[in-house]
Amino acid sequence: MIKKWKQKLFARASNDIGIDLGTANTLVYVRGKGIVVNEPSVVAVNDKTGQVVAVGITAKEMLGRTPTHITAVRPLVEGVISDFEITEEMLSYLMKRAGEYMPKKLLGPRVVVGVPSGVTNVEVRAVRDATRNAGAREVYIIEQPMAGAIGIRLPVHDPVGSMVIDIGGGTTDIAVISLGGIVRSKNLKIAGDRLNNDIVSYVRNEFKILIGETTAEQVKISVGSVISGEPMETTIRGRDLITGLPREVVITDSDIREAMGQSIETIVEAAKEVLETTPPEVLSDIMKRGVYLIGGGALIKGLDRLFSETLKLPVTIADDPLTAIARGAGVILEDIERYRSVLLESEDDLPSSS
Repeated sequence: MIKKWKQKLFARASNDIGIDLGTANTLVYVRGKGIVVNEPSVVAVNDKTGQVVAVGITAKEMLGRTPTHITAVRPLVEGVISDFEITEEMLSYLMKRAGEYMPKKLLGPRVVVGVPSGVTNVEVRAVRDATRNAGAREVYIIEQPMAGAIGIRLPVHDPVGSMVIDIGGGTTDIAVISLGGIVRSKNLKIAGDRLNNDIVSYVRNEFKILIGETTAEQVKISVGSVISGEPMETTIRGRDLITGLPREVVITDSDIREAMGQSIETIVEAAKEVLETTPPEVLSDIMKRGVYLIGGGALIKGLDRLFSETLKLPVTIADDPLTAIARGAGVILEDIERYRSVLLESEDDLPSSS
């Protein structure tokens, strides 16, 4: 009873924040305000002084364009923290940005953070510690496919099966959810960043031109598709590998399909594997309800059709798939007690140090 009373008192004295900690982008949700920050997960550091020069969009614009003493880095690789201190700096910056939209409170905020499914206890603790060090009072960790399912209002607590495929920047999470838990899941290190690298490699091998990841991503968004349809093309500029001079070429949707083909096939095969091990009753529910695509990869043209034709199931691209996980974190913040069972490790689960 005293514990609940303390929780209510603390809740009034602090703000609530939901964070989708992504390899490509980090989104911040503020309770009562919605998503207030959506920035690339990139930090620019001055190597001479060790100081952070820029975070987010400003830092991403520096990728591939920095002088020798400034390095633009992604502190998360394949959904996992690769540089603890820089992740902490990034979270601190983003939480301060979110603070501009919140009333001043006595205590630090309660924070719900989405992480890829299947992360280890060490990785969970790294996320929790980085968030605490960035100013959070309480930290709750949730797997991203579960947060996404909650964000698109699937009945995660009910005795019915739902299937979510979250194609992010660093990882693809495929999860079957029922009764507040993940029944079957698979996490792949193949997602948006890998597709960008596939395009860079293809252009280098086929056209003998070197392009950067930013250009590859722009091409993927503008003419990328996984099923042939209306022809599309765009002009790309890069460095000729033979002459070393600038050159531009026209690249088509069929070039991008070929470049991404193997990685897309691996994602589709992984979805099939998850379905093959799903219990029959849950599978029956998924046949009726279909599969939901979330994350930035869901927007690749024709991907829903490809999944539907291969899996023989209805496939739906969720409304605003890029923000599903952050919105899910927001729903959890509205009623932490109701969703406590779907969280991974929270402050209350840890042994007391006293």
